[in-house]
Amino acid sequence: MDNLNNILMKLPGEVGGQIRSLSNDVLQNLEEIRIKIGSDIKIFSEGKEYELKSQSGLKINKELINKIFNNILNHSAYAYQEELSNGYITIEGGHRVGVCGRTVVENGKIKTIKDISSLNIRRSREIIGVSDPCMKFLVKNKNQIYNTVIVSPPKCGKTTLLRDLIRNLSNMGFKVGVCDERSEISGMYNGYSNYDLGTRTDVLDGCPKDQGMLMLIRSMSPDIIVTDEIGKKQDINAIEASVCAGISLLTTIHGNNYEDILASGIGDLVKRGVFQRFIYLSNVPAVGSISSVRDFRNNVII
Repeated sequence: MDNLNNILMKLPGEVGGQIRSLSNDVLQNLEEIRIKIGSDIKIFSEGKEYELKSQSGLKINKELINKIFNNILNHSAYAYQEELSNGYITIEGGHRVGVCGRTVVENGKIKTIKDISSLNIRRSREIIGVSDPCMKFLVKNKNQIYNTVIVSPPKCGKTTLLRDLIRNLSNMGFKVGVCDERSEISGMYNGYSNYDLGTRTDVLDGCPKDQGMLMLIRSMSPDIIVTDEIGKKQDINAIEASVCAGISLLTTIHGNNYEDILASGIGDLVKRGVFQRFIYLSNVPAVGSISSVRDFRNNVII
């Protein structure tokens, strides 16, 4: 519940109070808070939708959504301009807030978003021990793990699993370097992580993956480098540099199956056997369920 307070403190009193009045089960498993002009606030928890009726009888209007948005930005839109150009920002606790409205385009590139019409606050969660069943399939020997990719559609818990893998590996004795481009893995704020990432983990926060991975190689001598959502073309050189330096890789990618991976930016690396383990997640029977673990030839391990 502590990390949920990072979200609730951004919301006006009436809204936050209504959410706090929900049952403990709903709050414990809360996944998203969706706020849209002209609608009631919608809460998603364990795949179910709950609608919050305003006590004043008024639906979300422009004034209220702007108030919430300014609270999320800590009243400093300039500080978050680069993140807004990607359609989201990350707040304290590693929670991601998706933003929709009118885009401002300069020289063919999105500069920012204004005239906000809707917000989607996605809660970041920590589940200690969720990665325990995976560990025996990742660890190659006492000094090395298999290069591993967590494969998952959105909202199936890949970052939650990644976070706990970092904790487990770090506490086993591996030096882990995390390149946390969107501040989601660590929930870093003022130099402190909001999550337990283990005793031997160093976090490079808010840094582009391709640059951050190389910086970690040069400066922190990690055994393992961890990133989230790999796949851009500029990431490939950093991946190859890590492999050449004898550093293991742990990352995630959006997808449903082996074919999706081959069609992604890391497809050629997969064909070459650079990654040896693939953990597939689904939301059946529950979010974060491991559907299979496979090797680089797509053979089922479990």
